[in-house]
Amino acid sequence: MRVLLTGGRSMLGAAVARQLADRGDQVTLLQRRPAGLGLPEVLADLADPAAGSAVRRAVDGQDAVLHLAAKVGISGSWPEFVATNVTGTATIVAACRELGIPRLVYVSSPSVAHSGSALIGVGATPADPDQASGHYARSKAMAEQLALAADQPDLRVLAIRPHVVWGPGDTQLVARIVDRARRGSLPVLGTGAALVDSTYVDNAVDATVAALDRVDQVHGCALVITNGEPRPIAELIAGFAIAGGAPAPHRHLPAAVGRAAGGVVEAVWGARRLLGRPAADDPPMTRFLAEQLSTAHWFDQRQTRDLLRWQPRIDLDTGFARLAAAYAFRLTCR
Repeated sequence: MRVLLTGGRSMLGAAVARQLADRGDQVTLLQRRPAGLGLPEVLADLADPAAGSAVRRAVDGQDAVLHLAAKVGISGSWPEFVATNVTGTATIVAACRELGIPRLVYVSSPSVAHSGSALIGVGATPADPDQASGHYARSKAMAEQLALAADQPDLRVLAIRPHVVWGPGDTQLVARIVDRARRGSLPVLGTGAALVDSTYVDNAVDATVAALDRVDQVHGCALVITNGEPRPIAELIAGFAIAGGAPAPHRHLPAAVGRAAGGVVEAVWGARRLLGRPAADDPPMTRFLAEQLSTAHWFDQRQTRDLLRWQPRIDLDTGFARLAAAYAFRLTCR
């Protein structure tokens, strides 16, 4: 296929682009900045209202569009998240409609349907911007609704929600956990026993490619993607820390205290932004992050695996071993 992929600078996006190219697909990237993957690129910022012509140029002639680009993280203003995640997705959808692109896979997040209470063995419940916590989750929920509303016989749209994707080279999750574990600034919220699903990056790549291959048959819906191996959150965080050569966190903090602290930190970070002195990094805690670290969220994978005809091939323990080997290699090359 001729595939346009947005978000090729991310760990997941880059790996998906390489796998598609390796199997013979003609992959073009739509990026703000060069991704360095040796693939054709169109440079444009989806958050820029003037990006429409560049997006149409990139979309024109494609057999499918795989939309991964998003503003992620737990800091930033609401307009910033809307511009990239909502308006950017609307621009992609409009170009697909205008140019007759038959397939669109939108990469979403399980957080679009997480209101803060535990999710235990559920499927992909509907995205709900009103209940989703935090700018990222709310904006992604709005974007998912927008994308799925475009599903028609001549534009088949499938949303996938990979959950907690991690692996070697991960700078969004693993690197931050390892860094804070080394500094002793990463508490375990509550008992640490809440079960949480995650997805090793190779499995997320395979599932994303499977979604692209199956969108003609499976569309107009959302599917959650995980390894299907829920682990206690304390065990999962310890696995990341130890793989990175850091001690496992042992200091516990009541979950309610974590949520309250997250609210205070959000207020401080917001005040700094209003004063024109935004912090250089994400806040160490937010209410959304506290919820994620103290409540169960694991998912029934039977429908996903049946519809996508996909199975994870790397279990979590193998993933942790690969992560540790990658960190060890980095240390030997310094």
